[in-house]
Amino acid sequence: MPDFSLEQLRSYLSRYLPQADDSACSVWWIGFSGGLDSTVLLHALAHLNLPVTLRALHINHQISPNADVWQQQCEQFCKQLNVTFLAEKVQVKNSGKGIEDAAREARYNVFERFVDEGNYLFTAHHGNDQAETLLLRLLRGTGPRGLAAIAGERKLTSGGVLIRPLLHFSRTELEAYAHTQQLNWVDDESNQDDHYDRNFLRNQIMPLLQSRWPVFMRKWQQTAELCAQQENLLEEFAQQDLEHAKLRTERVGQSIDFLWLKSLSMARRQNLLRYWLRTANCESPETAHWQQLETQLFNAREDSNIDISWGKYSLRPYQGRLFLLPAEFPLLELQLVETIAVENAASKYLRADLPDLQIRNRAGGERCKPAGRNHSQTLKKLLQEYQLEPWLRDALPLVYSEEHLVAVGDLWICDGYVAAEGDPALQLIWHR
Repeated sequence: MPDFSLEQLRSYLSRYLPQADDSACSVWWIGFSGGLDSTVLLHALAHLNLPVTLRALHINHQISPNADVWQQQCEQFCKQLNVTFLAEKVQVKNSGKGIEDAAREARYNVFERFVDEGNYLFTAHHGNDQAETLLLRLLRGTGPRGLAAIAGERKLTSGGVLIRPLLHFSRTELEAYAHTQQLNWVDDESNQDDHYDRNFLRNQIMPLLQSRWPVFMRKWQQTAELCAQQENLLEEFAQQDLEHAKLRTERVGQSIDFLWLKSLSMARRQNLLRYWLRTANCESPETAHWQQLETQLFNAREDSNIDISWGKYSLRPYQGRLFLLPAEFPLLELQLVETIAVENAASKYLRADLPDLQIRNRAGGERCKPAGRNHSQTLKKLLQEYQLEPWLRDALPLVYSEEHLVAVGDLWICDGYVAAEGDPALQLIWHR
């Protein structure tokens, strides 16, 4: 790895600097914990005198008894550098994935709130972090996406861009810079606790690897970059496949063409499903769920009632489509919006002069005659004919005028209750 220097950093950052014709002020946020890595990064950025606005953002996790002292040290360091300092305290709640994961989630929630579209967020992950992450993911089992480890750059949901400019430098090189510049930094006592997997690798395993294979981190960085290229290629294929799958937004969730999906090879359809879930901001299923997908979803009969759930999501096939749904359904409400019935759409509008309108839940055994039909039928048969998804049928709101069923959700108006063109009417909208 190259020796860390201001010129090396300037060269890397040149692509992110505002252009000569860009009148907008570029804001660069630095995730500043006060540790060695972020202290070096902030000090170096401040001394490059770039034509940008620097802001240091400190997240106080309130885990260590020294957390408030660290925050004060960070604030004092920023005053010396004449860099704007902001601090946020967070409550870290372990949801079952470990305190490190919970702290990271809390930290990035704050980053998303502060880093607006067009802003950059810089974090100080370095080559040692990259090597530790790659090994951790290998130990847990992963594919090319996981082996790509820590990305050098990625979009935030806020529209900002996260950049990690130190991945090609080792901690030893950052330490050398810090000592040359006579910098002081925070030492988190938890970093010595080998109970945490990352600390065990950092304190026990990495020194052994370094002594046997001195350049292993450089090689692992190359591996991560090659895996990232492979993952980008797989994502391009998945984007094309998702277009073929005819992605559609549904009343609840999304759906794709299930029959086309089943025609793909197992590797290709899993690649597509993973990409679809990522673009829908869903957590990826565990290995056991992928096995369920293959055995239950893709090898089952067409009429099977299948529901594969994990976390907050589920996949369910229906009528040649595969639906991605929340495990807990959101509340759907029926709105009656005053309007005027228009030409060619009169059958979609309910008469506005009906007395005592009420919205009721299904009780079972209802019958009705949709406008334009010759005979009445049970609501159960009509819903099958209209192909309303089975998981929505129990929640379907029914509109009554006195004791007469006059409309079924926003699916149809019953015979005799359709507003005439040009008359005052009620438009029915059933949505979240």
